[in-house]
Amino acid sequence: MAVRDAGFLLVGLLVLFHTWGAWAAVEVNMEDRVEVFRGETAQIACMFKSDDGIGGTTIKWFYTTRSGERQNIYFQDSTMKTVHRGTPFTDRISVNGTGASGGVVLTINNVRLEDELEFICFIKSLTDGDGEGRTKLKVFETPALPTIEVVQTGFSVSEDSPSKIGVCEVKNGFPKPNITWYRNNTPLRSNQDVVLTTTMESSGLYSVRSELNMKVMKEDKDALFYCEVNYFVPGGTRMTETNRINITVYYPSTAVSVWVESPKGKIKEGDSVELHCHGNGNTESSMSITHAGVEQTLDSNMLVLNNVTRLNSGVYQCNSLDLETFETISRNITVFVNYLDPAVVIPEDTVVVDQGEELKATCNALSSLQTHTAWFKNGEEVLKGHTLIVKDVTLHTAGTYVCMVTVPEIKGMETSGTLRVNVMGTPEIVKPDNTEIEESFEKSVELSCLARGFPAPSITWTTSDGKVLKAEPQKQMEDSVQSVVRVKVTSDLTVVCSASNKFGTDAMTFSIKAKGSGVIIAVIIICILLLAILGSVLYFLYKKGKICGRSGKQDLTKEKSNKDNIVVEMKSDNTEEAILLGVNGEKQPPSDQ
Repeated sequence: MAVRDAGFLLVGLLVLFHTWGAWAAVEVNMEDRVEVFRGETAQIACMFKSDDGIGGTTIKWFYTTRSGERQNIYFQDSTMKTVHRGTPFTDRISVNGTGASGGVVLTINNVRLEDELEFICFIKSLTDGDGEGRTKLKVFETPALPTIEVVQTGFSVSEDSPSKIGVCEVKNGFPKPNITWYRNNTPLRSNQDVVLTTTMESSGLYSVRSELNMKVMKEDKDALFYCEVNYFVPGGTRMTETNRINITVYYPSTAVSVWVESPKGKIKEGDSVELHCHGNGNTESSMSITHAGVEQTLDSNMLVLNNVTRLNSGVYQCNSLDLETFETISRNITVFVNYLDPAVVIPEDTVVVDQGEELKATCNALSSLQTHTAWFKNGEEVLKGHTLIVKDVTLHTAGTYVCMVTVPEIKGMETSGTLRVNVMGTPEIVKPDNTEIEESFEKSVELSCLARGFPAPSITWTTSDGKVLKAEPQKQMEDSVQSVVRVKVTSDLTVVCSASNKFGTDAMTFSIKAKGSGVIIAVIIICILLLAILGSVLYFLYKKGKICGRSGKQDLTKEKSNKDNIVVEMKSDNTEEAILLGVNGEKQPPSDQ
């Protein structure tokens, strides 16, 4: 009986112990997720509480397969540590710690994309029962930089259906990156047609391609499009952007502009006028300008009118014909060509006025603008205004007068006329600064005589003794006559210039004084001195009787005959007798001559 009761007690204790163990559980703490980049090392910690210590604790690591099954990869108790063979983690895992401190760490080296699984840490204690914790491993891969590409070169606003604008693409990311299109920093969302294509590469990484389709507007011509890519990293997300692109938008003109490019300001006859005609669209169009019923097709949206006249004034119509819609829009501009007719001078060409009378002339030019008139003579302004009046004219009034008509508003717009004025009267010689001239002996001097008068005077040259000098041909000046003569100076001389016409004569005298040359004077002085010395020597010889004497004949040489004697003939006004003297002063008989 006692043995049977003891058996029942043991069985009861075992059942009680078993039931108590089932009710007891080990507390296990693990992180919900561990995040790591592909290729790096992941560490999954398992913390638990148990009173059994390492001797009564068993540790197992599992992972959950894609089908939901548990796969054991590690076992550990007080006697052994074992990494299960034949799993994807066999050569890449290790467990740090014995569990004595209440925790172990599963280390996974060279994490792969397929390692993104749920890992289970199972703890079994002899007295505390068992427990487990779970951690999901998340694997990340940073994608390559995104690219953007414009599909075609241009888009027309006239197209009814959306146009394929461009494609953005990002490759080799994990998890799948997200692409958002932007227009001028504003995201394009529900109202745009975006086609996304996701591709899983053989490596398990994701590549995403986004195609933007939209109906373009004129405002898109200045817009910048780009893509923003968001991707996940351990602990958060990151963002990168593509380059900005601009698309070409073709749109028809809704208005045209026409203007005068040159000249700037008012236009005058003779100018080259450059008219520009432009539409505000950029679709293919035909531009033309119509004037006076004549239409001219434009090259480079420009019309050049060369050497315009007042007949070119009028309305010019700029036309733009859209070659897609065949709609025409126009705008007008009025062009006015200012004119200035040739100056009209009255009296015309030449006028003859008597001395003392009044000279009156007028100058006018028809113009589309206000004019300014001035009279000039010899390049100097003599009067402002249309009418030239000179009272009590003199010979100085004669000459050519220029009437200059200008338009102050337009530079270079001017015209002119001329009037030749002749004043009838006695000639008048213009006196030079100097009429008294000194010139060296045997040199020539040039004399000039300028005379005014009408009819043109005739100029003659004479000397004080009445000799007529030959002058160069007369030169007819604008309001005078000039004559030039050259005179050789041999002595002091007076030369007279006379100017004559049918009304009288005027004369002017030039006084020329001859001055000697310094060299000639020096030579003359030397000659005089030499003659004085020679005379003194002859006189001395005469006094000594060496040349002629009263004492009788002396032979100068014994060997010479009388034919060698020097004979001097002395003649007196009161006698016909001629006395021949020898060298010694004796008379010679006539037979000895």
